[in-house]
Amino acid sequence: MEAIKSMPYGMSNFADVMRQNCYYVDKTMYLSMLEDQPHYLIFIRPRRFGKSLFLDMLRSYYDLSQKDDFQKLFGDLWIGKHPTPLQGKYQMLYLDFSKIGGGVDELSRNFDAYSAVQLNSFLDRYQAYYSDEFIVGFRSAGKALDKLHMLDAEARRLGYPLYLIIDEYDNFTNVVLNEQGNEIYHAITHASGFYRDAFKNYKGMFDRIFMTGVSPVTLDDLTSGFNIGWNISTNPLFNGMLGFSEEDVRAMMRYYQEAGQLEGDVEAMIQEMKPWYDNYCFAEESLKCDPKMFNCDMVLYYLRNRVQSGESPKQMIDPNTKTDYSKMKRLIQLDRLDGNRKGVLRKITEEGKILTNLYLSFSADQLTKPEIFPSLLFYYGMLTIVGVRGDRVILGIPNNNVRKQYYEYLLEDFQTGDNLNLNSLKDLFDGMAFDGDWHSALDFIACAYKNNSSVRSSIEGERNIQGFFTAYLSINAYYLTMPEVELNHGFCDMFLMPDLQRYSEIEHSYILELKYLPKDKFDAQSASQWNVAVEQIHGYAKGEKVRQLCSGTRLHCIVMQFCGWELVRMEEV
Repeated sequence: MEAIKSMPYGMSNFADVMRQNCYYVDKTMYLSMLEDQPHYLIFIRPRRFGKSLFLDMLRSYYDLSQKDDFQKLFGDLWIGKHPTPLQGKYQMLYLDFSKIGGGVDELSRNFDAYSAVQLNSFLDRYQAYYSDEFIVGFRSAGKALDKLHMLDAEARRLGYPLYLIIDEYDNFTNVVLNEQGNEIYHAITHASGFYRDAFKNYKGMFDRIFMTGVSPVTLDDLTSGFNIGWNISTNPLFNGMLGFSEEDVRAMMRYYQEAGQLEGDVEAMIQEMKPWYDNYCFAEESLKCDPKMFNCDMVLYYLRNRVQSGESPKQMIDPNTKTDYSKMKRLIQLDRLDGNRKGVLRKITEEGKILTNLYLSFSADQLTKPEIFPSLLFYYGMLTIVGVRGDRVILGIPNNNVRKQYYEYLLEDFQTGDNLNLNSLKDLFDGMAFDGDWHSALDFIACAYKNNSSVRSSIEGERNIQGFFTAYLSINAYYLTMPEVELNHGFCDMFLMPDLQRYSEIEHSYILELKYLPKDKFDAQSASQWNVAVEQIHGYAKGEKVRQLCSGTRLHCIVMQFCGWELVRMEEV
């Protein structure tokens, strides 16, 4: 009887995944498609999308030193039955730039030292192909660049094609950009900067180059000196190359179910995961014809929890992604969020989407531009393609996992103004979920809104109020806070959907309708505005979708009316 495959959660070594009998979602069919592309490729994807494992699979396939392991590693996969003529033909150099760090004075030295170590490791792997004389000379060379030139000349003379893989090509430059500033970043990526020089040397030395990263920023700054060629990040052919499709997820769950490791309804579990991990689309052309992609690391996190405990994880967001979140937060706040970019963030958080041009590349100098900002968020996985309008794309928040990050950005911004006691608020949320005491919690937030100085620096209006309430309601663990959700042919301001999967004891759910009038119009228009709001919210509550989402809880329809910064009227209607 065949042993049950283990889950490759956190694994990035392809050979280990296969030799240790781990479950592998086959992506090898993309290898032949990549071979049909230009020889120098760049592929951008968010963190936690399986880039490192894919690169190591690619490395194992083309590696001359692993040629004899082909059947063992790839025999059961698509490429094992459809090998290409290039299988096992290359000597592979693998560089992971996330391993390079240090202060600004050390960067050049650390880059050279890391590259030298990797080149020495390369020669260890392929020493049987080179003469003893060459090996001695290579090892005696101190600088990585000297080693690289020696390797280029000798491999070319002997007829050995070289393949360069670079993982996280933009990692340490993004760190430099964030921590050291644009001036230092510019120095290493322009003119005679060491990083730019390195890329100029790579071109021409290697028969093929494949690079991955999380943003195209560094790429754009390097291309004037390194015309590397081909960014396939938004090519529809490769929309599904990383991440899991729904069918991938279903097949994996059925495997563990049939193996007796997973209990429960597979389709119900997929429906539970989709709002949290799914809905990524990286190419306009893929919107109508290709499946949306799941974040693969999140799926493995969920599934591992299900197999080990028999239950869904208490937190649908993997705690191990907190590091990713903090990195992203630093990068997004490169300019400490000038007003325009902060406005972009608020618009996305409140509306869930933005109409924009999608820029395929941009320089560091352009990062502070609000029109560039949505594209940066797209590459980080904070937005995804949800539609097209004319020559522009509609970028939307892909799922609840990402939505909660936006809420946290807003919350931190509000908390820097007037610090609200979040523990007290969470106590009130208990009463809201279990006792139906909504008044205390909502009044608490409304008072905070009135008194918050950072709010007062913004423009008054419904969006402003909605953003504030959304941010604070998002820390309520019992509900999924869903602004602008479509209910019964209209869009309610806010729907608090009970998370009954984790908290079955919740007895109450809520629709909130937030209305605003400036002080000079309140007396004349407040009555008619209130009547309209009551009619709207009753219309939302009648919908079949609402009854399904409430799942037997008591639904409260709450209308809140603001005059300027102040809550004037709040009633259940």
